[in-house]
Amino acid sequence: MKTKLFKQIFRFIIVGGIATIIDWTIYYILFNIFEINPLIANILSFSVAVVYNCIASIKWVFTVDENKNKKQIFIEFVILSIIGLIISEILLYIFVDTIKINEMISKVLATIIVMTFNFVTRKMFLEK
Repeated sequence: MKTKLFKQIFRFIIVGGIATIIDWTIYYILFNIFEINPLIANILSFSVAVVYNCIASIKWVFTVDENKNKKQIFIEFVILSIIGLIISEILLYIFVDTIKINEMISKVLATIIVMTFNFVTRKMFLEK
């Protein structure tokens, strides 16, 4: 059981790491090059990363309940991701606008918190 969980966490970290690179790269480009508001840039970058993350997580990380159809699984994944996005947006607002922490450092902090939320909730809701 422990070996399976550690393997799953390792895979989650790899998939999440790639999704994070996608998210941060798009965020950086939107914020720094196109000068888009950090909250809007976050929504856009997060959305692209979620699509990748959903596909990779279902194929490689989680043992998804086969009784659920793919549309239902995708909807659940997106709902959990939207909740994560809301948490991320709130954290970015607090870190950037209230506490005045650098935008990229704020993004790192928010990502760590949301990644933990994502693993726990996806394991609870997507697996058999």
